Formats: sequence, C-alpha cells, structure tokens
Amino acid sequence: ALLSDAGHNLSDVVSLILALIAFKLMYSKATQSYTYGYKKVTVLVALLNALILFAAVGGIIFEAVFRFYNPQPLQGKVMAIVAFIGIIINALTAYFFMKDKDKDLNIKGAYLHMAADALVSLGVVIAGVVIIYTDWFWLDAVMSIIIALVILYGTWSLFTQSLKLALDGVPEGVDFNKLKEEILAIDGVKDFKHLHIWALSTTENALTAHLQVEKSLSLDQIENLKDKVKHELEHYNVHHSTIEIYFNDRDFKEEEML
Repeated sequence: ALLSDAGHNLSDVVSLILALIAFKLMYSKATQSYTYGYKKVTVLVALLNALILFAAVGGIIFEAVFRFYNPQPLQGKVMAIVAFIGIIINALTAYFFMKDKDKDLNIKGAYLHMAADALVSLGVVIAGVVIIYTDWFWLDAVMSIIIALVILYGTWSLFTQSLKLALDGVPEGVDFNKLKEEILAIDGVKDFKHLHIWALSTTENALTAHLQVEKSLSLDQIENLKDKVKHELEHYNVHHSTIEIYFNDRDFKEEEML
C-alpha cells in the first residue's frame, strides 16, 4: 500500500512537471506553422496525465492481487509514519491549488490528485496501525486496491474532459443552448447559426458562427452589435471569435456576407 501510494505520488510529480512545461509553451508566440501557438499542449498534457494514472492503477492492482495471495511480513509502524508525512505534504500541496482549481483543467487535475493522495495516505496510516496490533498483512493488498479505485475515480473525470477537449468538443462549463439564447436576446440579432465552440487551451475557448441581423442596420450599428456579442462570449472564456454577418436567411450568399 505504501509503495502504491509512493508510486502514485511519483506519477503526480511527473504530471506536475508536464503541466509546468505546458504552461510555459502556452505563452509561446504563434508561428506560421502553429498560428494559435502551442496552447493546445495544455489539453494534450491533461490527457497524457490521465493515461499515466491509468497505467499506475493497472500496476497497483496487479501487484495488490499478487500480494493478496502471497502476503509478506510488514512493518506497520514504518507504514503509518511515512504515510502520515504524506498526508501533511499532499494536504499542503492541495491547499496551494485550491484557489485556482476551477480556472484550469490541469490545475483542477493537480488539486484532485493531491486531495485524493491525502485521503489515500490516511488509509495507509490506518492500515499500518491495524497491522501493528493484528498482523493482518493481507490488509496491505486490500488497501492497495482501495487506493487504485480512488485514483481511478478521480482520474476518470480528468480523462473524459481532456479527451473531449482534444477532440474539439464543447468545453466543460459552456452551455451551448444557453449561450445561443443569450446571443439571440440581444436587440438586432435575428438568428445565430453554424455555431462551433472548441478549446484553444484548458483556459481559452474559440468560436465561429453566422449572425443574422436586421437589414436596416448601418455598418456602425453592426460593428457595435458584434462588440456586444463578443462581450457576452467572454463570459464563456471565448476570447477568439470569428463572426460572419448576414441579412437574409435564404442561403448565405457571399454577397450578403460582411
């Protein structure tokens, strides 16, 4: 159980290093080959971290099953002391990430991992204390499997969210229908079609859409209307938007577009 917890902590260190690299790349300038820069790396790193944790879970379960049928004499006191130190370190680390956990998927992943690690370490402390007084060495394997299930539970959400972003799905927290309704509620907007939303990174979203407006509007009024729409989009972290204006709902003829 202690080795499983330590191995998980090691994978978290790797995850944090990868996240740090991703954040550095996110602020790199765009190039002719990568016109959005390297922001998408943050999504790929989140997905990679989830896959690393899945691999760790597989290793923990495999070893736990072997140990369950072949229990080894253990030093419960050592387990409890080392795991207690792990509780302190993981809890402090989770605290550092708590404030920004809802702003970025990588930070959320790090926070969940550290919080889960603190709970897992608590489980190892309990197992170590019980082993001291009972010599129930099989409890070590049981605790390892519980650790694996906790990691799996915490990782599944990170995996599904990062996979969705990697496939250019609508980012978490963006209500597609609500966003459309809010844009349609703006005076002068008749329709909002061909709406596409995807993630540039774990913190920034992009959007393309066709906006139908009143034909009587002047160019200045249309520009003001577009500014209002873009302001609404900022509430959904959409900072890169391309909006085509059209007047008639016939068939989006090129001469009707601005």
